[in-house]
Amino acid sequence: MIKISFNRVSSEKLYIQIYNQILSEIQSGSFNIGDKLPAERELCEQFGVSRAPVRQALSALELNGMIYSRQGEGVYVKNTQITNNSESSFIFDSTSPEDIVEARMNIEPLIIKYAAQRATNEDIEELRTTVKKMEEETKAGIYVPETDEELHKGIAKASHNDLFIKMMAAISNAMKQQEMWKFIRDRTVTRPDYREVNFEEHKLLIKAIEDHNEKEAVEIMTFHMQNLYDRYWKD
Repeated sequence: MIKISFNRVSSEKLYIQIYNQILSEIQSGSFNIGDKLPAERELCEQFGVSRAPVRQALSALELNGMIYSRQGEGVYVKNTQITNNSESSFIFDSTSPEDIVEARMNIEPLIIKYAAQRATNEDIEELRTTVKKMEEETKAGIYVPETDEELHKGIAKASHNDLFIKMMAAISNAMKQQEMWKFIRDRTVTRPDYREVNFEEHKLLIKAIEDHNEKEAVEIMTFHMQNLYDRYWKD
């Protein structure tokens, strides 16, 4: 395998810098079509970063048709030139997946705290209906992102705080606009071995709201968001 030394990076939007460095090496001829890129762990060490920005950079390269991955084998060069530069602009103009996860990890435990305090019988009934739908989908062996989104928006609605509701709407919109979010989600969060776990966590969230157990609701949501982070960046 060709030995390439990348430069360490140190500023915001690390994944764009990583993307540009790898892209430059591919376009300059350091890698040929069919060549294997260094493993994620090696890239993390060379760039001096965590897995999150490396995975985002690789996802952007794959979305742009520059590389492709083989499960359990690694990532390989597919093309040496980008054919559609507008796609790159769209990816990088959107909120990064890491920013989305970071926002959710910090905001959603706060939102559910007030949902557990303020949820009405009508709110709870709506949440039960949504989690029932998620249960049916899980049993059918499918993951429907819209149901997941509906549940989290329902929790925000139960907080009876208009700003929290708008925040969740903004987060949902960012997830829909970011192709990398959907790309990474479909490779990790929607995997069969996560569907049941994902449903069980949501069921516990709704149970805590039903019981108006603010402390438990916050703890479960914090745990759920940490698991979301781990599924995106550690697997």
